[in-house]
Amino acid sequence: MQSVREIAKEIVDREGGYVNDPDDPGGATNFGVTIHTMRRLGLDLDRDGDVDARDVRRLTRAQATDIFVTHYFERPLIAELPAALHATVFDMYVNAGGNAIKILQRLLTEMGHPCLVDGALGPNTIAATRAAYAAAPGHLVDAYGIARRNYYFRIADRRPASRKYARTRAGGKGGWIKRAEEFITPRFHLSPAQFQERVATWG
Repeated sequence: MQSVREIAKEIVDREGGYVNDPDDPGGATNFGVTIHTMRRLGLDLDRDGDVDARDVRRLTRAQATDIFVTHYFERPLIAELPAALHATVFDMYVNAGGNAIKILQRLLTEMGHPCLVDGALGPNTIAATRAAYAAAPGHLVDAYGIARRNYYFRIADRRPASRKYARTRAGGKGGWIKRAEEFITPRFHLSPAQFQERVATWG
């Protein structure tokens, strides 16, 4: 089983370096850490009295890893979930914040373990997750990964500007879909034909 820091380093690698995509609501981002997160944490790395894109550029891999472990794994209580879920929920929390927990909460409710969909890991959600995992240990991780994939598709359905993250210019699976499928057993990956059918309405 991977350590939390090993998972965090993989997330940093997956996120890549500095980007400032106008179509990304996250704004300036480096190694997956957004300017909004850096402002919230007061990370004025160039000590000029504000947190701006220059500070985002200065962020190091080690700093990003530390931020993820502390603020995206430990504080949200992801450690309280079954270990098999750590990597996928942690990765999704970095990518989507509290929506990562809402995806889990909706999935648990669908599986017969109802809990409030509030985006926070409290005692009820943690207990429901443990119960669902005990009942279906070979199913829950894949089910969560598929729910992640569907979440990305729904964003792209509603927001054409985000479709480039779900589908490449060549028409294949984009970064969002590949990212979700990293945490899904290969037999549940969409085939090229299935993917094309899913995105056909995007034009």
